[in-house]
Amino acid sequence: MVRSVLRGSARRDMTDKTQQIPNEMRRAHGRFERYRKAHTGRRPIPEALWKMAAELASAHGIFRTAQVLRLDYNKLKAQTAALGAKPKATAPMFVELLSALPSGSPECIIELEGPRGKMRIQWKGATAADLAGLSRVLWEPA
Repeated sequence: MVRSVLRGSARRDMTDKTQQIPNEMRRAHGRFERYRKAHTGRRPIPEALWKMAAELASAHGIFRTAQVLRLDYNKLKAQTAALGAKPKATAPMFVELLSALPSGSPECIIELEGPRGKMRIQWKGATAADLAGLSRVLWEPA
């Protein structure tokens, strides 16, 4: 019914999305839909269907499986964990590489001059956080 109403690019988009769904997920979707049509009201989903959904979630990801099969994400996640199957791990999209610290320790010299005299602080191994903390102590009123 929905496809006959859609025209042009919207119809192509719908077709593209359904083609991206793996065959085993389409079969599972059909089984869930048959179950939903046969059982009206709020009945618990049979264990066999949950097991099938959990196995699909471990292969294709919990979110995608929950979306295609129209299941609650958190319930499917719990079923997947109970099955002992690990959900599909996604590859990291961004990896930050940190450079090694310079070989010599950083050094900082702070000179202060005020009405009561002069002060010179020579600090080795100082970090930006250390300097920020020191400046707050020295400049904020007591």
